[in-house]
Amino acid sequence: MRVLYFHQHFSTPQGASGTRSYEMARRLLERGHQVTLVCGSYGAGRTGLIQPFIDGARRGSVDGIDIIEFELPYLNRDGFIRRTITFLRYAWRSVIVALRHDCDLVFATSTPLTAGIPGIAASLLRRKPFVFEVRDLWPELPREMGVITNPFVLWAMAALEWASYHAARACIGLAPGIVQGIERRGIAPNRLHLVPNGCDLELFGEGAAVPWRPKSVLTTDLMAVFTGAHGIANGLDAVLDAAAELKRRNRNDIKLVMIGDGKLKATLMQRAQREGLDNCVFHTPVPKVKLSGLMRSADVGLMILANVPAFYFGTSPNKFFDYIAAGVPVLNNYPGWLAVLIEEHHCGITVPPGNAGAFADALEKMADDRSALPKMGAQGRMLASREFDRQLLSDRFVDVLEAVVLA
Repeated sequence: MRVLYFHQHFSTPQGASGTRSYEMARRLLERGHQVTLVCGSYGAGRTGLIQPFIDGARRGSVDGIDIIEFELPYLNRDGFIRRTITFLRYAWRSVIVALRHDCDLVFATSTPLTAGIPGIAASLLRRKPFVFEVRDLWPELPREMGVITNPFVLWAMAALEWASYHAARACIGLAPGIVQGIERRGIAPNRLHLVPNGCDLELFGEGAAVPWRPKSVLTTDLMAVFTGAHGIANGLDAVLDAAAELKRRNRNDIKLVMIGDGKLKATLMQRAQREGLDNCVFHTPVPKVKLSGLMRSADVGLMILANVPAFYFGTSPNKFFDYIAAGVPVLNNYPGWLAVLIEEHHCGITVPPGNAGAFADALEKMADDRSALPKMGAQGRMLASREFDRQLLSDRFVDVLEAVVLA
């Protein structure tokens, strides 16, 4: 079948962003299908296309994937209005592609929620089968976080969410709470599928990359690493709170390394400098292929989110799956399905949200008993292999798309 795949923030492993869509597209190719992927220009991502844009777009083939990239730059630090304009411009240009491009199935993945618009158009106007993948529940998340309060905007988002779910012949959720949230919007269970983010066991396997650490982190330091966006949702002040507590305890042998970028990174760096938190190390985004080397040197992976109940069961963060794929113990600071996995499989430590003392206690425990860390990491790696191997999950993903076309 010919799949028209919409993902505004697509990236290959050469970029410093999630590669789920790349891996899923590659598995579609391996199963004998054709893929045309339509994306924007994501600041942390790399599509693999290097030729100049012509009339605001460029097209080429990367690892067998036919890519259409719109010249629509986007950064995590962009403000709300600029982001909204970029989302709508991508949706409009994608609708044009969806109405003209020959295909057997249209697939769209959020975020943003506007990614579903070309799928709705293809479904209603061309009767093309449409599958919608939901990475976050909107407008639930921005409403609970308080980042969007305008009632008209929230109503419009809820309407678009409902339309996307009901126009799709199947919906894929990345977390149990996401699947449940879609079902609450009136979608029958037989049209719902759970396909969480997966673990790239090959990329993060032993010997896959040269181990490295930032220059300011000694080999004798316990290195706890956070990888990902530095935004409101990530709640990274919790890391700085723990760093301040560790400084008060004179635990200078514990370094907290934050890899990535985002709207709040400058603010976080200013706070660290103001409070003398030299145990916090900020690093620019790192491509996945290099990140695997950093994870080989890491002692702990930090799974941090703001204390928002909608996050507990409604998110599927890439970083968690990278940590366990690399065999790195996880320190998690919020309840939910991932916290349950960590506790049940003994692959890390969970602490209550907003408790800097407990956060620091956990880091001290890990630093003082480093012999326990390899066993935690091995437990995580076994969990990754048994339940979250991306090869297995990508097959499940393709099975869903094939079943929709054949129905």
